[in-house]
Amino acid sequence: MRRAAVLLLGLCLLWPGTPASAADRAPAERAPTGWASTGPGTTGGAGGRTWTVDTRAELKAALANDGEPTAPKVIRVVGDVDGHESDDGSLLGEQDYAPGYDLRRYMSCFGEDGSAWSDTRFEYCKRQRQLRQTGSNNEKAQIQLTVPSNTTLVGAGRDARLLGVFLTVNTGSNIIVRDLRLEAPVDHFTSWSPGDGARGSWNARFDALTVITGRNIRIDHCTFTDGRFPDGAAPLGFHGERVQRHDGLLDIEDGSDLITVSDSRFEDHDKAILVGSGDGRGDRDRGHLKVTFARNLFTGIVQRAPRVRFGQVHVVNNVHRGRDPLYALGVGVESAIFSERNVFRYPGGRPSLAVAAYGGTQFHDTGSWFNGRPARLNAVANALGLGNDVGWDPADAYRHRALTSPAAVERYVMGHAGAGRPHGRP
Repeated sequence: MRRAAVLLLGLCLLWPGTPASAADRAPAERAPTGWASTGPGTTGGAGGRTWTVDTRAELKAALANDGEPTAPKVIRVVGDVDGHESDDGSLLGEQDYAPGYDLRRYMSCFGEDGSAWSDTRFEYCKRQRQLRQTGSNNEKAQIQLTVPSNTTLVGAGRDARLLGVFLTVNTGSNIIVRDLRLEAPVDHFTSWSPGDGARGSWNARFDALTVITGRNIRIDHCTFTDGRFPDGAAPLGFHGERVQRHDGLLDIEDGSDLITVSDSRFEDHDKAILVGSGDGRGDRDRGHLKVTFARNLFTGIVQRAPRVRFGQVHVVNNVHRGRDPLYALGVGVESAIFSERNVFRYPGGRPSLAVAAYGGTQFHDTGSWFNGRPARLNAVANALGLGNDVGWDPADAYRHRALTSPAAVERYVMGHAGAGRPHGRP
């Protein structure tokens, strides 16, 4: 039935004079704002071939574009595309990637307190270590799909979803990802690191979207979420805490540049967005990582909304709300965050929740609000030992118009941010 519907839709699109229904027609493309509008600009696959897909195999083929992956193309996603879907249509799981792997057995090899791994603690430990690595590599090979240059990847209708897909950009440029719901992958083979932090930490491998050395990229009207697999439903791990099976929602790394993330939603996740590869990666990132976050909704995000290293990052007219986070904006090494008229609503919280220092020295805010009152984030930053001269101003880099009241920001973001919501002009 699903195939028949897709075939009928394709015939309607090809038949002269037969328009697609309003529900199936992607919203009209508009020029990006922010950093993605600079340099050569960002047009995606405009003018190229159009593909319509509803399976992982079809999406993979469309990205390959008949052997010309970097030729312009528009890929329309219909309904659900599951990263674990095999070519025969069956869904793969943990035991398909690594038969015999067992999370409990893997954990037992660290001892009851998770303090140290031993291959000889139990007779199965060496085998479980090998299975975890093999399974992780097999899962990655299955769920990772890479978006090449000159591509528009867009949801058709209101219910287009990428489920458990590890979507990546790797050295690609001129890319648009729009009107999609991206459910973060579950890492079936997340690893435990006893020396990470005071009591150890789980380290999952896959993001919903990772941009590596990408340039001129627009991410617009998307929804990022853990979806069907929230952290609270994960198995119990060490110290009575849940196993962390998710990594980030969106990571931007390795010299990526000229990127705009606009009118999107980031929901109910721990470590949401990371800009920058690591404190010691200035050789790759310094002078790059120019990113704009405009009119996005962060709700139920614990941290990294975003956390920034090295980049010139403009965060403007975003709404942060929900349970008290560890922090919203993370000021990392050599970062230059220019915050402008953002809304923070953390009932009962203090403005110090909005900013955290992680090795950076400068942070600037203009006109943001915390629980309806001026946030005075520059003073918050000063109390953390940060100065307020970030060395750049978005107005010198590109044209933009910020909404100037908290009511206007919230009204626009709540009405327009996310997949399936109307496109508008602030």
